[in-house]
Amino acid sequence: MIEIKHLRTLASLRDTGSLTATATSLHLTQSALSHQIKDLESRIGGQLFIRKTRPVKFTSEGELLLKLADEVLPKIAKTENEIASLKEDVNGRLHMAIECHSCFQWLMPALKEYQVAWPSVTLDFSSGFGFEPLPALQAGELDLVITSDIQPRSDIHYEPLFDFEMRLITSTAHPLADKQFVEPQDLASETMLSYPVQKQRLDVVKHFLQPGGIEPNKWKQADNTLMLVQMVSAGLGVAALPNWAISEFSRQGLITSKPLGKGLWRRLFAATRDSEKDKRYLQAFFNTARQQCKSHLDGIKVA
Repeated sequence: MIEIKHLRTLASLRDTGSLTATATSLHLTQSALSHQIKDLESRIGGQLFIRKTRPVKFTSEGELLLKLADEVLPKIAKTENEIASLKEDVNGRLHMAIECHSCFQWLMPALKEYQVAWPSVTLDFSSGFGFEPLPALQAGELDLVITSDIQPRSDIHYEPLFDFEMRLITSTAHPLADKQFVEPQDLASETMLSYPVQKQRLDVVKHFLQPGGIEPNKWKQADNTLMLVQMVSAGLGVAALPNWAISEFSRQGLITSKPLGKGLWRRLFAATRDSEKDKRYLQAFFNTARQQCKSHLDGIKVA
């Protein structure tokens, strides 16, 4: 009655939030997707989701099938990997660099889940802040780089993971907390807090301050997100951080966050050598990372 393709379709519909994106993701025409959904609804005798809602709102029947999909699809993927391991070498290496301090928040759970399905892949990583990681990737010293900075090269493949918004955070008593959004000139007299990264590698500098010809009054650095947030909350400066990294602190009322201009959205990528992008253990990592982020990060848009 219920087929694997139905579960995959519903899971994709939940993750993408629209029929159009689901059809694209599954390489189906809109007509074929609609036919499949109507066929399943006919089989179960009820609707799967409420039409014309965005994101899609599932019915009780749809939620039950999604629960089944969450239980069954990972087991199928694990079994497929085990079968594939009988036919190809899965003792791969995944040495990565991360050009994103906040990314450790989602990367560690993603790697833990990944290792369950791919226990023979050797994992290692470095911060990627003390050196240029892309030349190391080209040279074979690294296998993957998590970055939002595309440097077009024919031998590098950039796999999109998700889109996120950079937002300015301030103390709740800061004058900028009353503004609807922040403009570059608003930061000219401010102390900007950042991770210990060269300024020219920061998104807020490259895509917001420099185009506006603005240099903040002072710069201070903090080693991690929690320290940055605490310093901002104490009124020691302002900072620009990804929306998903600050959502919990905002809910607690420790800080306020404001859009940078009309909204500074960035896309996070997993960069690999183009010649290796189709390896099964790399594709599995891309999928695990996207699913982990979709399930646990606030405010992102899966690419």
